[in-house]
Order: sequence, then structure tokens, then C-alpha cells
Amino acid sequence: MSRGHFVSFEGVEGCGKSTQLALLAAHLRSRGAVVLTTREPGGTPLGEALRAVLLDPDYQPTALAELCILEAARTQLVTTVIAPALARGEWVLADRFADSSQAYQGTARGLGHDTVSALNVLACGSTWPERTLVLDLDVDEALQRARERPSTTTFNRRFEDEALPFHRAVAAGFRELARREPGRVRLVDAAGTPEQVFGRVLVALSDILP
Repeated sequence: MSRGHFVSFEGVEGCGKSTQLALLAAHLRSRGAVVLTTREPGGTPLGEALRAVLLDPDYQPTALAELCILEAARTQLVTTVIAPALARGEWVLADRFADSSQAYQGTARGLGHDTVSALNVLACGSTWPERTLVLDLDVDEALQRARERPSTTTFNRRFEDEALPFHRAVAAGFRELARREPGRVRLVDAAGTPEQVFGRVLVALSDILP
């Protein structure tokens, strides 16, 4: 059995990752692919419990504590969900993965690329996305979307409540990743209708799609 494919969706809060992931999952399933969708942090019982802690504004973890929480959820997800699915030959679509830590904790929180890379390698081993799509959207527009979506509540809005400069730093971190790894990380213009953006997603994945 051939190894599966691993695609992650990244970007600032409110950029449309979840919508595009769902569209891609439906597209792949229509072509007969077996698709597993997951999210970070989360995707496992442990990961979902850690997600609730991480997103709750009542908790204020330090930058390094925040990263360690994410890596704990990440290694559980990789070991128990993602790696087995890839071994079965499935498509794995992730709403965020380790690149988010480079943009959020490495760049915006100031921990640096090397610190995040070391912990990412420890958590993920050799399990890494074949393609990472960064949905690139004006930060002001994306943040307004994120703060107004029904799923954003007083119990999970710690990142949405960050000031605009933080989110601009996150966006810059993702663009730097795309510059550093152009073969794997692709910027996708996220302006327009979901259908227009999905057309760009398909172009960015055209060399690996069935």
C-alpha cells in the first residue's frame, strides 16, 4: 500500500482555513479518496482538553508554556491519528499543524525559529505535511471575521483578543515560511468567494491531487 498524503491549512485567525479544508475533503472524496480531517490543537481526547485550556482567556500561559501545550497535543495527534492514517494510504487534511507554532510562538511570541523547530521535530518526528497552504488575507478583514463568527465565545477567544500588531506578526511569520520553503509552503490568495479561493487551492495542489 502506498503512503498517504498530508496537507495542512494555515493562516491568521479568520482567513477561511476550515471552509477550504471542508471543500477539499469533499472534492477528494468525490474522487474516491479516503480522507481524514483533523485540527490543531485537538484531534484527540487529550488534544481537545488541551485546546480548551489554551484558548480560554482565563489562562495566561507564558510563550514557552503555550508552545509546550501545543507540542503535547501535537505529538499525541501525530502518533495516534496522523501517522497511522498515512500508513493506511489515506489523505490527511489538518486545520493547522506545526507551522502555526513557527508563526505564532516563533515570530509573534518571540521564541525564535530554532526553539520552535527543535520542539516540532521532537513532537512530529518525520511526519510532516507534503504541502502546506497559507491562506493569505488582509489581517484587519480576517480578524474582524474571526471575532464575529458564531464559534468565537468568551471561553475560547484568547487569540482573537490579541492586539492587531500580534496578528500582523503572525501573518509576517507565515509569509517568511513560504519564502523559506517555497516547494512545500504555498501562499494562496484568500480574498473573494469561497469558490474563488478553492480554485486557487486546487491550483496550489495540482501536482499531488488524484
